[in-house]
Amino acid sequence: MSLSQPGLHSGAVPLAVRMRPRSLDEVAGQKHLLRPGSPLVNLAADKAGTQGSVSVILWGPPGTGKTTLAKAIAASSGRKFVELSAVTAGVKDVRSVMEEAFRSRDLYGLSTVLFLDEIHRFSKAQQDALLPGVENGWVILIAATTENPSFSVISPLLSRSLLLTLEQLTDDDLSIVVDRAVRDARGLAGAVTLSPEARHAIIRLASGDARRALTALEAAASSVLATSQADGQGVPVDAVPEITEEIVSLAVDRALLRYDRNGDEHYDVISAFIKSIRGSDVDGAVHYLARMIEAGEDPRFICRRLIVSAAEDIGMADPNALAVAVAAADAVQFIGMPEGRIPLAEATVYLATAPKSNASYLAIDEAISDIRAGKFGRVPLHLRDAHYPGAKTLGHGKGYLYPHNDERGVLAQQYLPEELAGTEYYRPTEHGNERDVAARLAKLRQITRGH
Repeated sequence: MSLSQPGLHSGAVPLAVRMRPRSLDEVAGQKHLLRPGSPLVNLAADKAGTQGSVSVILWGPPGTGKTTLAKAIAASSGRKFVELSAVTAGVKDVRSVMEEAFRSRDLYGLSTVLFLDEIHRFSKAQQDALLPGVENGWVILIAATTENPSFSVISPLLSRSLLLTLEQLTDDDLSIVVDRAVRDARGLAGAVTLSPEARHAIIRLASGDARRALTALEAAASSVLATSQADGQGVPVDAVPEITEEIVSLAVDRALLRYDRNGDEHYDVISAFIKSIRGSDVDGAVHYLARMIEAGEDPRFICRRLIVSAAEDIGMADPNALAVAVAAADAVQFIGMPEGRIPLAEATVYLATAPKSNASYLAIDEAISDIRAGKFGRVPLHLRDAHYPGAKTLGHGKGYLYPHNDERGVLAQQYLPEELAGTEYYRPTEHGNERDVAARLAKLRQITRGH
């Protein structure tokens, strides 16, 4: 069967584009946004434009249907559809669309849907240019973003728009998308069949991204058809080649990893990483480390978080943890990646399995809190610097006791300001090394405070 056969390739148009739903009824997934009476359904059904012009911001991962929903709404409602990409469009392009939309509405009574992809890439000035058209109803803005609009969209635009969150597509949603593409005339038109194992592999590799699922299907179909042509001798003319799991694995190198180094996934994964270490779940910690490494996270960022975790969550329960974390950072700096993953893994495993104590972290925060509240007082006279001329005449250093002169190396002496005498900031736990520290500290305080 020829690769140019109708239904398999329409020119150079990718399968994902050819299979884009033409109406909301064909959309797979996002059922929470497509219930009867929902804003998107009402917008698509409002052919006369009697229900006002509600602008919408669609926020969700790639391949979940943001562009599809915008085009389906415009097609269903009969409105004029204009598409801009924030990657290429500027303020001049936005103003031109607004002027044309204003003329279309006033001269022909035709409202315009402006679909703006990747609005998070627009600067504040570019987003400001959208405001007059949105506020006056010249356009119905449907903006798409993969980043949290609270951080990437200006407040005036957010307040004038509905924020709708798209969910990652489920395996069932992707199964519908893939099966439809195999049989639909716009897709592969039955030129191939798909084994259950191959379908499962495509869905697993897509990680909730419909576009990636269709791209993987198209690559696998091209591969199996090319092989079928090459080995066509003796094969029945009407035999339909089957896409197997092996063909999928050859056509698609690895699964899509959802991770945006400047977005929510960046913070969610590093948060899970640190919390897994703190919770002593070594397997969880290694998993999230692998996700960051595979996504191309800056290894210096991972090292910094390991160092903080060693000091904050492990502390004196195992003082070696900080040394291990710093050594891992030095090692990664020295050898680079991908070999740097090995010292990163070693440090992660060490920290996750180490005894935990945040006593040092709590101690410094409590002390800082006292300072900010004005509880600090003057440095006791006997502890003040007595090395500069005239210091001794002021009483600086007078009465200071040198601990090394005591056979125990420690003696009774007040170190805290008078206002804070008797305060205890550091309270060691019974975990790991701190168990020994706690016993020693009790004796030290007993001596230094003269009890």
